Amino acid sequence: MYFRILEDLERNGRQVISSAMLAKLGGTNSAQVRKDLSYFGNFGKRGRGYSVADLKETLRGILGLNRSWRVVLVGAGQLGSALFSYKDFNKHGFHVVAILDVDPAKVGKTWDGVTIRAFDKCEQVVRESGAEVAVIVTPSEAAQSAVDRLAKAGVRGFLNFAPCKLTVPESATVRNVNITIELEGLSYALQG
Repeated sequence: MYFRILEDLERNGRQVISSAMLAKLGGTNSAQVRKDLSYFGNFGKRGRGYSVADLKETLRGILGLNRSWRVVLVGAGQLGSALFSYKDFNKHGFHVVAILDVDPAKVGKTWDGVTIRAFDKCEQVVRESGAEVAVIVTPSEAAQSAVDRLAKAGVRGFLNFAPCKLTVPESATVRNVNITIELEGLSYALQG
């Protein structure tokens, strides 16, 4: 969140920001901002704030965004297509280098230069593409077996859009994105 705020500030020409302003933009308080940043080092100068450009670049390194990540998209349905088309991923260093699907009608088609490959070739595709991250947009009943095979093939990071909880080896990380739960939370908040 801080990284995104700093990107916007830099784009708008802001050079210095206080913890109070960063907190306000982030919906928290200045003590929390200072505490969050202190986990990674000492940034800024007391009474002068933080250099927007320097802090943004430091956070880029901490977040691992100072390099490119090769991504395999698993599921070439409507959500997979929408995610593939989202060009901000490329801007932030996440490059979809492979697409996998089980539907023979989709296999062999090309999306913006990337050919959809059969999921049963996932180990070969991961090896050839060097994918380290997988975005899972499969039905829930297929998600865990897909993750198991991809993890064995060397994928270490998973962004899961399937509506189920996934388990990964200790050497891997999974982040779950459940749009329905987010909408339910929004619904609850609107009731009050």
